[in-house]
Amino acid sequence: MAQVYDLSTIFKQMWFEVGRTLANIYAWLMFKMDVCYLAHLPTGAKILAANHPSTIDPVVMPTLVPEPVSILILETLFKIPLFGASLKFSGHIRVDACHGKTSLEEGLQVLRAGGTLGIFPEGIITPAGAEQCHAHTGVARLAISSGKPVIPIGIYLDQRNICLSHSKVKGESEVGTWYFHGPYAMTIGEPMTFAGNVEDRDYVRGVADQIMTRVAALTFESARRIPSMGRRPVSNYVIQAVQYLWSLTQGALRAIS
Repeated sequence: MAQVYDLSTIFKQMWFEVGRTLANIYAWLMFKMDVCYLAHLPTGAKILAANHPSTIDPVVMPTLVPEPVSILILETLFKIPLFGASLKFSGHIRVDACHGKTSLEEGLQVLRAGGTLGIFPEGIITPAGAEQCHAHTGVARLAISSGKPVIPIGIYLDQRNICLSHSKVKGESEVGTWYFHGPYAMTIGEPMTFAGNVEDRDYVRGVADQIMTRVAALTFESARRIPSMGRRPVSNYVIQAVQYLWSLTQGALRAIS
């Protein structure tokens, strides 16, 4: 019997790989990447849980593993024309403020199907070096319900290269925390596995705090490497090109808002 290929699935996988390849190229050109793995990552379904110092983090996260990653991303980025459609087509999950439960169910389906899920437990962008925010309990609920390992990730950036942007997307004011170039340090920790009653709120809260405490410790490890990393030599015209493209994007967003 001939094997039947799902062309839609194949095309989505190809689209995701194109995006990941572009992310790798950008990281190679513009960042001095310093990625430290403290343990081998398990094969199969897993949850990548990281802190969130910049808007660019969801772009970099899929470069850490060989398989496709579905990332829980706030609705804001999905509102950007074309880019939002690309995120959805690539298998990422939109997180709406009023429909968080639906997003978690989609994430759970990814894990049960053997996929890898990415999540930023804090739910908001928290600049590296700022006081740690508490994690929402979604990451704990996903870990307990699925039984899949959580891979804690600590990210640290050079704060001098953080660029804030104010724009309107679909009529709503949004602030972007962008990081276009400089050292980008990531420390990936040992897998953490949890089991228990997902309806026990105190237990779920404790699991979320435990994961975030580990992420914070890994962020500190990444921060220790930043002073010695310096910055990858990049031709000035590359930086200027990125800044020019960014200005065009800002103008387009203002035009459609």
